[in-house]
Amino acid sequence: MTTTDPTLTTWSPGVDATDQLWRWSATEMAGAVATGIVSSREVVQSCLGRIEEVNPELNALVEVRPEEALAMADEADRRRAAGEELGPLHGVPVSIKVNSDQAGYATTQGISAFKDAMANEDSPHVASLRRAGAVLMGRSNSPAFAYRWFTNNDLHGRTLNPWDSSRTPGGSSGGASSAVASGMVPIAGGNDIGGSVRYPAYACGVVGLRPTVGRVAQTYHPDDVDASLSVQSMLVQGPLARTVADVRLTMSALNDFSPRDPAFVPGAHAAARPVRPLRVGLVRDFGPAAPTAAVSASLDQAAGYLSGVGYVVEEIELSVLAEAYRLWYLLCMEEFRLAMPLVNEVGDAGMQKAAEHYYAVAADWWGEKPTLEQFIAGYARRGTLIRQLGAILESHPLILLPVSAEQAFEQDADIASVESMRRLMAAQASMMAIPLLGFPAMSVPTGLANGLPAGVQLLGRRFDENTLLDAATVIEARAGTFTPIDPR
Repeated sequence: MTTTDPTLTTWSPGVDATDQLWRWSATEMAGAVATGIVSSREVVQSCLGRIEEVNPELNALVEVRPEEALAMADEADRRRAAGEELGPLHGVPVSIKVNSDQAGYATTQGISAFKDAMANEDSPHVASLRRAGAVLMGRSNSPAFAYRWFTNNDLHGRTLNPWDSSRTPGGSSGGASSAVASGMVPIAGGNDIGGSVRYPAYACGVVGLRPTVGRVAQTYHPDDVDASLSVQSMLVQGPLARTVADVRLTMSALNDFSPRDPAFVPGAHAAARPVRPLRVGLVRDFGPAAPTAAVSASLDQAAGYLSGVGYVVEEIELSVLAEAYRLWYLLCMEEFRLAMPLVNEVGDAGMQKAAEHYYAVAADWWGEKPTLEQFIAGYARRGTLIRQLGAILESHPLILLPVSAEQAFEQDADIASVESMRRLMAAQASMMAIPLLGFPAMSVPTGLANGLPAGVQLLGRRFDENTLLDAATVIEARAGTFTPIDPR
């Protein structure tokens, strides 16, 4: 298929109008709806049919209201026919994660005790999607409290990876990644404080972007609940999609101001374009875990694609990430320890076991009971690490590195044993290091290995998502796209 320009000023007639609409990219859908080639109702009906076909097996979307989605589609079609101004996602189906507020839906967070926690208004990022014309199709599954890299909870059940049901679809945005990869929706909302956009995208073979902290307005908890400092300084909202163009398109919609986000940077300008030829730092192994052969091969593949169009790729060391990874488990996990009474009261057994294992491994670095002095020094050290990484990105504005040292983990590997968790935490080191430092990063598929998706991660300067998206476009153009797929 030929895709449209991300600005949606025109639509390419290269799209095969006889194809099943749910297979189209969001960019194609938006262009076709905006020009009247197809109606939003037709697109939404096609996606609802796909949901009905595959969701019973995958359990990616846990609440879908077809009549509500069709009503939104009809309103989108009415507005187009009336000649009203259209947003970049006009008439396009999008799913929302169960830990994000969406008016009229319970923000369950995958917890039985929260099944009736009805939201009275949208979170800012959800409101932005709505204003951009998106049709909100359903709620995507997440582990309890969005706490694991495995999407399973007592309220909604387990979500499966469409590539292999014995492997995780990732977490915590595993419902989002599974839904996008299997064609239920072209775009899904996710959030990331420990890899929860990038890792699910990687596990399911789609694209996922973690923006710069402050780039997308959000709220973290109900307005009467105080969010921890780590949540305020590290959590972001970001999209998952099947193509880089669709991620770019979604980001164009997620730029509205909101006074509800204390970390939001109003009117933040994109970073200046880096000097060409752009130097890329290839980081194969920064310490915690050596990449498998499949992961290393993906890095070589992506490096070759970038080199082929003029990027200068050089292997570098990046020890700052290893320190940041360990520091995440002090700052985030010690703040989360304050929530453990609630976790023990309402959290499911899987989450409680995962927490036990996280703390057991983190004790190797910080002790069983870290002190206030360690915690204060940790935040001071965080600022130093941010400066160090920023300086490295001046000479190498793009870093190419693994998403994880392994491909998608076996289901529930985090709760199998402390040693299994130790292996996973090391493999996922960049999932924690990058949020601690607040920089943007994205996961880009490169192909298949051992029957599972393979891919790479791109890390860039703050507020320089464009450089990431440009490089991801090069990789995608050479590697291709691998979804949507039927569950296997």
